[in-house]
Amino acid sequence: MKQLLVLFFLGFTLQVVPQKTEDPVLLKIDDREVTRSEFEAIFKKNNKDTLITKQDLDEYLELFINFKLKVIEAEELGKDTLPTFVNELKGYRDQLAAPYLVDKATTDSLLKQAYDRMQYEVRASHILVRVGIDASPEDTLKAYKKIMSIKKEVLKNPDNFEQIASEKSEDTSAETNGGDLGYFTSLQMVYPFENLAYNTPVGEVGGPARTKFGYHLVKVRDKRPARGQVEVAHIMVRSEEGDPEEVKNTSQKRIDEVYQKLVDGGDFAELAKKYSDDRSSASKGGVLPPFGAGKMVAEFEDAAFSIENPGEIAGPVKSPYGWHIIKLIERIPLKSYDEIEKELERRISRDSRSNLSKESFINARKKEYGFVEDKRQLKPFYMEIDSMYFRGAWTPSEQLSTSEKVLFTLDGNEYTQNDFLRYLQSRMRPRRTQIDTEQLITDSYDNFVTKSIMDYEDSKLEEKYPEFKALMNEYRDGILLFDLTDEKVWSRAVKDTAGLESFYENNKNQFMWEERADYEIYTVDDEDTGKKVEKLLNKGKSKETVKDKVSTDSALKLKVDTGLAQKNEIPVLEQVTWSEGVSELIDDEGQLKVIRINEIRPPEPKGFDEARGIITAAYQSKLEEDWVEQLRQKHDIEVNREVLYTIK
Repeated sequence: MKQLLVLFFLGFTLQVVPQKTEDPVLLKIDDREVTRSEFEAIFKKNNKDTLITKQDLDEYLELFINFKLKVIEAEELGKDTLPTFVNELKGYRDQLAAPYLVDKATTDSLLKQAYDRMQYEVRASHILVRVGIDASPEDTLKAYKKIMSIKKEVLKNPDNFEQIASEKSEDTSAETNGGDLGYFTSLQMVYPFENLAYNTPVGEVGGPARTKFGYHLVKVRDKRPARGQVEVAHIMVRSEEGDPEEVKNTSQKRIDEVYQKLVDGGDFAELAKKYSDDRSSASKGGVLPPFGAGKMVAEFEDAAFSIENPGEIAGPVKSPYGWHIIKLIERIPLKSYDEIEKELERRISRDSRSNLSKESFINARKKEYGFVEDKRQLKPFYMEIDSMYFRGAWTPSEQLSTSEKVLFTLDGNEYTQNDFLRYLQSRMRPRRTQIDTEQLITDSYDNFVTKSIMDYEDSKLEEKYPEFKALMNEYRDGILLFDLTDEKVWSRAVKDTAGLESFYENNKNQFMWEERADYEIYTVDDEDTGKKVEKLLNKGKSKETVKDKVSTDSALKLKVDTGLAQKNEIPVLEQVTWSEGVSELIDDEGQLKVIRINEIRPPEPKGFDEARGIITAAYQSKLEEDWVEQLRQKHDIEVNREVLYTIK
């Protein structure tokens, strides 16, 4: 939520704009000046219409002044120096910097590869021998020999893969599923495993491949075109886990009766309109928006995708929300690359394959900044680091602690043994397992080089990319404005209960209910039942009596809803006379209903708890108005209208 509001505030922030030779001052707040070009840039960024009126300029200038006053207030209060602000801005900076710290060509290649693979779903079984990514060479070799021994056994009899997996795989689920992972597509498995699965022909065994989990063998059992999306219609009868058993039984009986009506030739759309408890889709014949994998609860999704041909039906199907009868309308293929590119980019940035782009980027920066290294200077580390490092208690020699011998240079900057030593010490901690020290030093040095290059490039982003600098300025002001507005307005309104209640008492006539009806809605199965209900209600019978006399042989015969609502809150109430009494049987989008209105309440103020949300919003608006007025009185504001109206 906060990020959305910060982005909203960015609409009022200044851009970095080259100063014109003649750029008159349009606005002064105390000794702070805003030139015409600065205001014009932000005004036109947020006003795309070609026709600009004086009224447009005047109105936007007032908003802009309010924005600037709040930012100035935040700066004067030292909000821009608080650790929370500094850390939050750094978090945003890390996100904004990320696209500048990868190799675009490699990223584009990975995007296209992922999209090509998403055209298919692979079903595979695997055998895992676990070994940590930082395991010693000895443990790694031991695991490798074990997986190769298993592979030799598998290749003698590939048909026994599942049996061998259940006996020897270190993935515990293999005991029951034989290593079967089901169907998956690109970006659902770790990248090395995905590569192995997609590059192994159906029916064959591939591997081993090493991932962060260990070594894997894979048997590809099937490869099929991706399912894409489906469009379905459904009829739903609500039944949730916490419902009483009587309600659950009634719900199941209702769905079974509806299903039988379909079997007997009933029209799906009409039955959905008449019986479905999903009213948002019932009026459309039960039709839902198209969805793909992961968009619906598993039970519903699996049933929907299991239907082969449009027009066919699955059900009844139980989900956490109730019972469903599902009809397939259309299968929709995978989106085009252009439509899905941004989503793929986000997912790949969180996937291990992004390391490929990072490696390419590092190599390019090494070339750009004249990277030169002398790995001979690592020798003292190989000699000194011992098992105490893994206990978090290693102490380097004085000679190494003070050494300034150069390990590598980057853009003329020297990185010494002492720099690397501090990096190693920052990562030293007690560990349960000890890895090979030589491997530790080699990996740590590579990571140190990568971190040093990334940090250096990161420090130069504002210098190399003016648009990045402008965006960072926008985020800075946006966060300052959000935090101070939250303190002065939003949170204050929520926490100031006494002030909120006083505001309500003084303005309660602003928060009114319109006329409301105390209603009973009887939804019936057929016209005869409706007439019977109408007759009983006209005799003054209670809803309990009506239910007892009508819904004896079928759960579908009668459904009763009661409540208190304005006419526009319940659409069917707009079809009946707005007065006490019983309506005739009416058709409400395919459902037959009788309405009894017990009372029409006159307009009255909403109770404090009933309207707390809108009362709080109104109180916030009042607090902000008062705050802005205080700021305007606190500062000297000068506007040159002649300059303002020269903006075309």
